[in-house]
Amino acid sequence: MQFLIIAYDANEPDAKARRMAARAAHLEDMQAYMDSGAFINGGAILDEAGEMIGSTLYMQFDSRPELDKWLNSEPYYTQGVWVDIDIKPIALVPKK
Repeated sequence: MQFLIIAYDANEPDAKARRMAARAAHLEDMQAYMDSGAFINGGAILDEAGEMIGSTLYMQFDSRPELDKWLNSEPYYTQGVWVDIDIKPIALVPKK
């Protein structure tokens, strides 16, 4: 199954510092999932000033429980960066 994850960061004074502290681990995690084919695409959500305020991800897992297992180990989630997360099953247009 394919999923769209829209995850907004916390809006506290230290939220940006938490994001930056977890960023290397998050990117390493995403690279591993990209290599396995589970991470399809994604990127940062930006505010009007170009500051990162969240993330969008297209992911592929066998089931929602598998996605939840990934999310529960994702550095941005475990380190309190993402606080408002919306997950939708989707069907992306196949690449040619």
